[in-house]
Amino acid sequence: MKRIYLVTHAEAQHHVDGVVGGWYDSELTGRGRLQAERIGEVLASRIRSQAVEVHSSDLRRARQTAERIARRFSVRVRADARLRERSNGEADGRPQAWLDERRIPLPEYGDRLGHHDGPAGAETRLALVERLYPALDDIIDRPVDNQIVVSHGSASSYLIAAWIGMPMVSSDRGFFPLKSGSITTLVRNDTHFSHQVVTLNETQHLQDLA
Repeated sequence: MKRIYLVTHAEAQHHVDGVVGGWYDSELTGRGRLQAERIGEVLASRIRSQAVEVHSSDLRRARQTAERIARRFSVRVRADARLRERSNGEADGRPQAWLDERRIPLPEYGDRLGHHDGPAGAETRLALVERLYPALDDIIDRPVDNQIVVSHGSASSYLIAAWIGMPMVSSDRGFFPLKSGSITTLVRNDTHFSHQVVTLNETQHLQDLA
């Protein structure tokens, strides 16, 4: 059976500073580095000596999380820009209040995937899923049973949608709220070829680091 451990990157500086993330290339905080080490411990206890790959968004906060995990297994991180969070364009790195004042609300109906939030240069959700879905397909196609994928909160939600076979055109409705430093376990059952979500948004490993 293939197992994918989907990890949302640990606490980053933009979380603490209250600024917009997206493609803003913030680093992990001190607590975030501890969280990443703890995630590595948890995954090492589950995967043990089995072969494993570590894939990551190329943004620093994800890469720094992935590198601490990868050291547990003595493997390198395979960085992929397609695993990035959705870009907020000119809002990235600005105070969250700046974006909130300018954001065009997502409509309940209509072209939700193609909706533009307002800030110049921001990605639509359609652009996001059009890079995330193929990225996950490429990871799944690799002949390794255990894979760790480090991405971002919203991006990881769409990766789960891709994993369970949700069509891109329907991905505008589903959403899985994922916390920083969480682990979600995805399993392909080779008996009836189902794609399972075995655990979702695990965070208990971080409780004593709060």
